[in-house]
Amino acid sequence: FEYGYQAPLGRGQGNGDYSGYRGLARINLDARTQTGYGTLRAFIRRDAASRPGLPTGPSGPQIGVGKSFPATAIDQYVRVVQYFNTDKAFVQFGGLTAGRASSFFDFYDHDFEFVAGSSGSDVSSTTLLAYAATIGNGFSATLSMEDPSFRRTPIYAPTAALSATVGNTSTQIFGQANSLIPVVLGVNAAGQPIGFGFTDGIQRNRMPDFVGVLRYDQPWGSAQISAAVHELNTGNVITQGGFLGFNSAGQALSAVNAVAPSTHSEYGWAVQGGLKINAPFIAPGDVFYLQGAYAEGAQMYTGNGSYNGSYAINPTSIQGASFNQNFSDATINPFTNQLQLSTSFSVVGSFLHYWAPEWRSAVFASYGENTFAAGARAAQGAYFGFVPGAGGTNAGSTVISTLGVGTPGTRFYNLNGNLRDTYMLYAGANLIWSPLKELDIGVECIYAQYGVQNGWVLYTQKFNYTAVKVNTGIPVKTITNTDVFQARFSVQGDF
Repeated sequence: FEYGYQAPLGRGQGNGDYSGYRGLARINLDARTQTGYGTLRAFIRRDAASRPGLPTGPSGPQIGVGKSFPATAIDQYVRVVQYFNTDKAFVQFGGLTAGRASSFFDFYDHDFEFVAGSSGSDVSSTTLLAYAATIGNGFSATLSMEDPSFRRTPIYAPTAALSATVGNTSTQIFGQANSLIPVVLGVNAAGQPIGFGFTDGIQRNRMPDFVGVLRYDQPWGSAQISAAVHELNTGNVITQGGFLGFNSAGQALSAVNAVAPSTHSEYGWAVQGGLKINAPFIAPGDVFYLQGAYAEGAQMYTGNGSYNGSYAINPTSIQGASFNQNFSDATINPFTNQLQLSTSFSVVGSFLHYWAPEWRSAVFASYGENTFAAGARAAQGAYFGFVPGAGGTNAGSTVISTLGVGTPGTRFYNLNGNLRDTYMLYAGANLIWSPLKELDIGVECIYAQYGVQNGWVLYTQKFNYTAVKVNTGIPVKTITNTDVFQARFSVQGDF
């Protein structure tokens, strides 16, 4: 049984729950057979839960990976959820591991936390094929081929055709003279520069993630260095026909006489170091963890994100938050159609302490940052500024829409929270009483803060700001971060 209390920041658009509940059942089956080649092990873990909605557990963002089945009634969506998941199902034989298991990249597995919301890689399950070799003197090395689907965040891509071209000051954009795009976007059949396209940003499965690990285990604890390579492979520009703009000679372009540049695949990567120190000198069972990670184009390996999942491009981790963060491994530059990789880093520390054999506590904290590539936000803003119905103003300074990140140089662009570089601060502590070996009764409190690394953002919790209104200079309310406090009570029995 689990009960969670979290004060929402807003009461509109389905937000406003203070309480959440969860009932969870977990079944572990562990079969081991001794053979002439070593131990053969088969392990299965099945989870089933009722109502793992906010604020007591992951639901909404996790639906995208097929774990939850929500009620569809308007008042029950995300509140009434049935959750069924094969968390583990693997075979081990010698150094071989095959099946659904924890990623070998991971080190600190958040076992000390109820919510497991601190920054730090912890993909509880993925499908993999790995081989671990014992080197000697406590050293081991592992090479793992892992399913990239469980390490993806959506790529941010433009969604409407860019009718912009390159040339001199007479270049035409929607019939307006403009010289604001000094970029060659492609060529038409006559070799003239152009730019256009609907972009297909859905990622493809082509290459697996490759993970390499070097680990050192001793009675005092463990140390591990992990590295991973993660491919980002998307579709290309989809030529939809219609008006695509003009080339530098002032000739109208179409899907017939224009050739768009393909989107090239990119390889993200991540590295992580972790240290575990057993501390029986404080009390039997005490343990310290310290871990840090850095990634480019592989944000899930640093573990930054919403504590209820990061599979959506901007999941709302706090109900009614003043702004939503973007969690994207990359953005597609609307002028070149090429991927621009994001970077991220995280650090996390945790300490488990036994006050007595029946009483234990854990304290934990983390900090992380997500940063978009230089110029990525400006490129999206320029794109939206030139496309009718997408946002910004055209070359004649006529307001054409209010969506997107806004046009660079405008007040709305400077204050819009979309595609802003952000940080995540998370801290918590718990107290658990175990009157019996098979029973845990505990309470946990956490604090989470999300904010922009630089500048201010519009306070959208109670105000509906549009580009048109903001750019006229009306008074606005701004913030730099939003935060939340949560308390959780849990009763767990094992047999």
